[in-house]
Amino acid sequence: MIRVTVWNEYLHDDPTFEHCSEEAIKQHPNGLHETIADIVRELGDEVEVRTAQMKQPENGLTDEVLENTDVMIWWGHMGHQFVADEVVEKVYKRIMNGMGLIGLHSGHYSKIFRKLNGTTCSLKWRDGTYERLFNVKPTHPIADGIPEHFELGIEECYGEYFDIATPDDVIFEGWYDIGEVFRSGCTFTRGYGKIFYFQPGHETNGSFYNPYVRRIIQNAVRWCYNDKNRRITLGAPSIEVTLEQARLEGNTGEYLKMWD
Repeated sequence: MIRVTVWNEYLHDDPTFEHCSEEAIKQHPNGLHETIADIVRELGDEVEVRTAQMKQPENGLTDEVLENTDVMIWWGHMGHQFVADEVVEKVYKRIMNGMGLIGLHSGHYSKIFRKLNGTTCSLKWRDGTYERLFNVKPTHPIADGIPEHFELGIEECYGEYFDIATPDDVIFEGWYDIGEVFRSGCTFTRGYGKIFYFQPGHETNGSFYNPYVRRIIQNAVRWCYNDKNRRITLGAPSIEVTLEQARLEGNTGEYLKMWD
């Protein structure tokens, strides 16, 4: 079973927040975290889903939550700076040790995504444009069941140059009716962790209700998951016994324990 945590800053879509958006609340009456969680829940018995919000203790990402998360989905937009640095560091270490991360929409500008990229992750933007999404790597597992292209409709335009590290793969590219293009679906590997960035999901638009967007997020959950057989220790252990010594002594298994 894949244990998924959906993290949402919960500002635009929180009716108790002074600067909330009525349109965002209309689109996501139970919060963006529940809208996204419902997408993942469609995977049924494959997943166990929990949600977390920024205003909870430790920004909702306690040690217990992180230890019980295989894949984290991150949605943020206007509150990136309020996420504690120590929480970001904990999330970073979990990703390096094998936790998957799916960054949605303005999650590109989150502290964790910028730390993983080592770049500004800046881009151009404009509200209220029409987007068509192209599937440019149909052989990738995240593109399973996705047509050559599909109409996303009205979305917030993100335009190049997108200042990210070179992706392992660019799976989707967006085209906008104002002439901009964007690398809308990119994968990265950091340590043992697999990362997918996906551009759709502006809080006042309905992209998360698009069946292909939902399928892509579900595919990404499966792809980002690392099974329990992975080696999860990263570091620089001292070689107390050389591999050749261990071979001669018939004790190679003990030598290899340092890498478990």
